[in-house]
Amino acid sequence: MATGAIVAIVIVVIVVAAALLMLTTVNRRRRLRERFGPEYDRAVTERGSRREAEAELADRERHVRELDIRPLSPSARNQYQSEWTAVQEQFVDAPQAAVTGAQTLVSAVMEERGYPTQPYDQTLADLSVEHASTLDHFRAAHDISQNAAAGTATTEDLRQAMIHYRALFAELLGEPASNLDGRAAGQGGVPATEAGAGTVPDQSAAAPVDEPAAARVDGPAVTSVDDPAVTRVDEPVTTRVDEPVATPADEAGAASADQPADPALTPTPDAVTSARRQER
Repeated sequence: MATGAIVAIVIVVIVVAAALLMLTTVNRRRRLRERFGPEYDRAVTERGSRREAEAELADRERHVRELDIRPLSPSARNQYQSEWTAVQEQFVDAPQAAVTGAQTLVSAVMEERGYPTQPYDQTLADLSVEHASTLDHFRAAHDISQNAAAGTATTEDLRQAMIHYRALFAELLGEPASNLDGRAAGQGGVPATEAGAGTVPDQSAAAPVDEPAAARVDGPAVTSVDDPAVTRVDEPVTTRVDEPVATPADEAGAASADQPADPALTPTPDAVTSARRQER
């Protein structure tokens, strides 16, 4: 085989190998982005290298595959839900104790599912594989808990910590966080933990439709049209222009023409004859 042909084959093999390597890298990157979400970008920023960040995320996946991660049984899930309701109700009277209880409850769920809870960095790495979407909640809650232990957390900070713990707790249980709120709301002990809590509801539909409508101060007064004692002010008085106006004289003549003659005033034939004689 000629040298030129050998070189051409080697070049083709190198090009194909490079294309396959690039395709593998692209597919791997896409998969890691979809799985870790914002944690992918965080790892790239912290490592300063996309290749090193992707290698670290792949190591996290391998480590989690070695763990015995398992779902909760229905009875355990119901028990944890009840315990969360009690912790959340405690927030009204003892906010700091409620946050501590929430932290303890989240750790208990993690242990029962097979996640290690210590050290903190390893816990974050393990949770990022399956629960990357709520990892920022866990970070924020952990920071507030540390501030609370140091006595520097405000009541609003503690309220936010409850919200963050609730997000991770609900995902570990495998159900929406709204279900936890619904259970607590049924027992009347839920603190105002939502952004829209305390707002005044719309009262536009509060008035019953069968009550008489009140007079509007910004519009004209409404008068019933079927009231015989009311004169409508919005209709002009109409005068017929095709009828002559009757004068008093016409009315008197018309009245005399319509009335029958009085017999006492009508002259008799003898009176007429006597009058003619006197004239002669």
